[in-house]
Formats: sequence, structure tokens, C-alpha cells
Amino acid sequence: MDWSDKVEAYNIDDTCARYNNQSTEVQSYPHSAKLEESASTPETWAKFTQEKLDRAESERLASVNLRGLIDCILRDTGEDLRLQCDAVNLAFQRRCEELEDARVKLELHLHKTLREITDQEHNVAALKQAIKDKEVPLKVAQTRLYQRSHRPNVELCRDAAQLRLVSEVEELNVSLAALREKLLEAEQSLRNLEDTRMSLEKDIAVKTNSLFIDRQKCMTHRARYPTILRLAGYQ
Repeated sequence: MDWSDKVEAYNIDDTCARYNNQSTEVQSYPHSAKLEESASTPETWAKFTQEKLDRAESERLASVNLRGLIDCILRDTGEDLRLQCDAVNLAFQRRCEELEDARVKLELHLHKTLREITDQEHNVAALKQAIKDKEVPLKVAQTRLYQRSHRPNVELCRDAAQLRLVSEVEELNVSLAALREKLLEAEQSLRNLEDTRMSLEKDIAVKTNSLFIDRQKCMTHRARYPTILRLAGYQ
């Protein structure tokens, strides 16, 4: 306000300085010589102006100090944010290493499981073939016993051949029962291995997706994290 008043007063005095006896803009103002009671004196004017200058200088210095404090706060905040960014990046890197290590271990376990599945499939096939191979001799022995049961009268004798056939049927039945039990165990083991395979493949897919999110999405965006100067507002 004081500055605009002085500009206006300067313009008025400048206009007045240009007036002379040949000026056409001059008029008669009979009461203009009367001093206003509210008018200031040169002393009060100078004092008022100096107070304004002192206050302005004080405000300027306060503003300079405030800007310095703000710059310091912004710089410290930028450095803190940058340090936090580095800490987060390090945490991401370690997490990615952990995920990669876990995925590699899961893939190794999956390869072992696939080999075990192949071996167990061969084992199941071998057991089925062994059962099939024993079923034919069993049928032969049973057929012999059936036919010999039709021997007439006293010829229906428990001779050595008859006893050996009965023993052979019993042995074959015991062997087949053991093979069928082993087949059931092998088939259950194969199902368990298949379940393990699916679980491992699911875990590997999850780990791969997590790595993609952390590396390709999060870390890519974080690579464009602003510098300290930009965080402090200097760029």
C-alpha cells in the first residue's frame, strides 16, 4: 500500500513539476493553499517510510530464513526418501533372489518327481505283466485239477500229481495275491506322485508369476524413481 501511495505521489509531483506559466491545463483553486490537518510532516513522513523499510527488510530476512529452512527440510526429506527407496529396492532384490532360489529347487524336485513317475509307471506295467504271466499257469493247473476230478471210481486217487497240482495252485494264488497287493501299492504311489507333480507345477507357476510382478512390473517402475534434486523440488 505504501509503495503504491508513493508511486501516486511521485506521479503527482512529476506532473506538478511540468507546470509553468504557459501551461494550458492550470486552473484556479482558491482553497488549495489550506493545509490538511491530517497531512504529515517531513519528519513523520521520513519516520513512517523508514519504519516501512525496516519492516520490509525484517520480513525479507524472515522470508530468506524460512526459505533456507524449507530448502533444508526438502533436502533432508528427499535424502530420506532416496534412502528408503534404496532400502526397498534392496528388499525387492533379496525377495527376487529368494523366489528364484525357491523356484529352482521346486523345478529340481519336479524333475525328480517326473523320473519317479516314469519309474513307477514302468513298475505298474511290470506288475500287471507279472500278474498276467501267472494267471495263465494258474488256469492251466486249475483246468488239470478240474479234468482229473472226473476220473472214474477208484481212479479218482490223491496221487503225487494231484497233490503237486494242489500245491502249485496254492503257490500261484499266494504269489498272485502278493503281486496284486504290490500293484495296489504301486498305483497308489503313482497317484500320490501325480498329486505331488501338480502341486509342484502350481507352486512353480505362482513363483514365476511373483517374479514377473516384482521384476518386470514393480522394479521397472521403481527404476524411474525421482532423484534427490527432483524430490527437493529443484528440477
